[in-house]
Amino acid sequence: MANVAKKVSWSGRDPRDDEDDRAGETTPLLNGTGPGAAGGARQGPCQPAHHVSQETELPRPYPNEIPHNEKLLSLKYESLDYDNSENQLFLEEERRINHAAFRTVEIKRWVICAMIGILTGLVACFIDIVVENLAGLKYRVVKDNIDKFTEKGGLSFSLLLWAILNASVVMVGSVIVAFIEPVAAGSGIPQIKCYLNGVKIPHVVRLKTLVIKVCGVILSVVGGLAVGKEGPMIHSGAVIAAGISQGRSTSLKRDFKIFEYFRRDTEKRDFVSAGAAAGVSAAFGAPVGGVLFSLEEGASFWNQFLTWRIFFASMISTFTLNSVLSVYHGNAWDLSSPGLINFGRFDTEKMGYTIQEIPIFIFMGVVGGILGALFNALNYWLTMFRIRYIHRPCLQVIEAMLVAAVTAAVGFVMIYCSRDCQPIQGSSVAYPLQLFCADGEYNSMATAFFNTPEKSVVNLFHDPPGSYNPMTLGMFTLMYFFLACWTYGLTVSAGVFIPSLLIGAAWGRLFGISLSYLTKGSIWADPGKYALMGAAAQLGGIVRMTLSLTVIMMEATGNVTYGFPIMLVLMTAKIVGDYFVEGLYDMHIQLQSVPFLHWEAPVTSHSLTAREVMSTPVTCLRRIERVGTVVDILSDTSSNHNGFPVVESNPNTTQVAGLRGLILRSQLIVLLKHKVFVERANLSLVQRRLKLKDFRDAYPRFPPIQSIHVSQDERECMIDLSEFMNPSPYTVPQEASLPRVFKLFRALGLRHLVVVNNHNEVVGMVTRKDLARYRLGKEGLEELSLAQT
Repeated sequence: MANVAKKVSWSGRDPRDDEDDRAGETTPLLNGTGPGAAGGARQGPCQPAHHVSQETELPRPYPNEIPHNEKLLSLKYESLDYDNSENQLFLEEERRINHAAFRTVEIKRWVICAMIGILTGLVACFIDIVVENLAGLKYRVVKDNIDKFTEKGGLSFSLLLWAILNASVVMVGSVIVAFIEPVAAGSGIPQIKCYLNGVKIPHVVRLKTLVIKVCGVILSVVGGLAVGKEGPMIHSGAVIAAGISQGRSTSLKRDFKIFEYFRRDTEKRDFVSAGAAAGVSAAFGAPVGGVLFSLEEGASFWNQFLTWRIFFASMISTFTLNSVLSVYHGNAWDLSSPGLINFGRFDTEKMGYTIQEIPIFIFMGVVGGILGALFNALNYWLTMFRIRYIHRPCLQVIEAMLVAAVTAAVGFVMIYCSRDCQPIQGSSVAYPLQLFCADGEYNSMATAFFNTPEKSVVNLFHDPPGSYNPMTLGMFTLMYFFLACWTYGLTVSAGVFIPSLLIGAAWGRLFGISLSYLTKGSIWADPGKYALMGAAAQLGGIVRMTLSLTVIMMEATGNVTYGFPIMLVLMTAKIVGDYFVEGLYDMHIQLQSVPFLHWEAPVTSHSLTAREVMSTPVTCLRRIERVGTVVDILSDTSSNHNGFPVVESNPNTTQVAGLRGLILRSQLIVLLKHKVFVERANLSLVQRRLKLKDFRDAYPRFPPIQSIHVSQDERECMIDLSEFMNPSPYTVPQEASLPRVFKLFRALGLRHLVVVNNHNEVVGMVTRKDLARYRLGKEGLEELSLAQT
């Protein structure tokens, strides 16, 4: 298997700290070679753990270059247990719950969704108000300075001031992310997609991550980077949902003794889906778009009841944000601006569309798809460079400061060189810069650069025809495209939604102006309408969303009329973009070597069977097992397995019978912690009874086996696993095809799938990484190498 050095990850932690849930790493390759290939077909019953001493050279803490191959699959990511363990304890508790108790649980679910909506809305309000005030203060200081030095001369000082202000603010934002919580970098959407897919990304839904995310995104936007505050709202909503639904904070070590029933991965996943939707809803004022985003981009599992609860959380989130901001802006209870960004209403009478514009919209979709693919390809190579060379936190901070200073310098130089002056009357520009324009006029280039990206997008949508010179828009599009591409992937909290919309709105408006020239100023060629289509095309080309983005754009503009052209543009952009490269989020998931499972197995994988895919040999436990054996297996660093098949066997013989159940590492640790075993001489005694509450209290951070002390006498005791194992684990015969195994694994949200022979003896185990290894490449089905990256 591939042996590569440590790679910088989302979590920023040493991969040796994280356990992997494979049932063995001796897996056959496609060509039948490699360790374990020979034994794959002839493997007998499961075997005890092999204690192998692995002599590996530890990499230097920070090598100058980290070799990284994109055709790797990381072994460090654990899976989440989305499949409930239906052991005796679980079934007894479920049987005791009567109809009234079930209704209470359902009411609690709705209460939690309401709390998720309220808190997500309040966090969005906090971000919006702080950004507005801090950015306003910065722009006023720089504007006054530029106005002063325009008359006196010495504008280089203004450039220096702008660059230093940007770099200083971004430095603080980057330092807290790089040194305190690296998983808070970026928009967080790829990480939440992985979480909902069933992959445990370390620290992704912790309180500390939320605090760093919120502070980081405020500082990134105020620092003038080409970023938006909307994307990180999705991650923030997910963290809030994960915390609220558990009724406690493990970071603060506070347990409120509520919502204990929901302390398992299955329930937590559903609430995280609601939190992600509430985040979208707060960002764009689009509750329906939020539900569809959660369905299209995030959720792996869905049902009708979940839809209603998610929609409820989204509505509450929008309502909370709307109410608080209306009071803050002095129009109490005016609920007409529901999101962080409001694109404003388009006048349908003036800006309708006709049948002859349909080909134009499709053409814009093609342009958006090509530009989106170019953006993603450039960002891919840039991210590879960062993984290899910019892996130290101090280098990451320096790069973020450099980008902030360059962004300010580029903006200043373009404003300085622009001679596009527009009359100031009736203008909605917040900080008009006169610079070298005549009295009563302002510099049009400053409207785009000297503003938060959200305000610039709205200006491009709604400023009257003639507000921008084509040269201004062309230069702005070109420069902002490369700045946004360079910015995404920095070690700062930042979203790509708004920069993508801004790039698209700029070239879309330029396209509209060109059409107006060609058609001698026809009324239908309004540049604002084409700015909207360009924004949709560019964003669709980068992130490849269709259904949810159509509804988000319609809700954010309050206009259903443009639903069809926006859908056309987005579908075209996705089709064209997918022809060249993957979407941005999928690309970053792949670059982090995450074992992400798509909806379907690779189309050419029917020739593979479970026997060729499974991991083998498997470490099994007997139904009545010696405590010392359990401790040794859990302590073995060469096999960090998280699931163990339980087989029927006489403790005094080595003969193994058929499969009886499956027990998890976390369950075994809780049993050892609570000393649930009896002496070998007194097997007739009843061992200590545990309740599900004991397992839920330990969730989600189960103690490591090293922290549990077992004396020499206790090692000789026996532990009966019958009551705690899942007696009905999912199994497949070894001749099952890969697509069939994949469908079963993916649809049911499994973590372990036991492979048995004709005698119901365990011959192997299929885990997430066994399935994620196979993907469709340019030359057909290919197998990724496995590495502890």
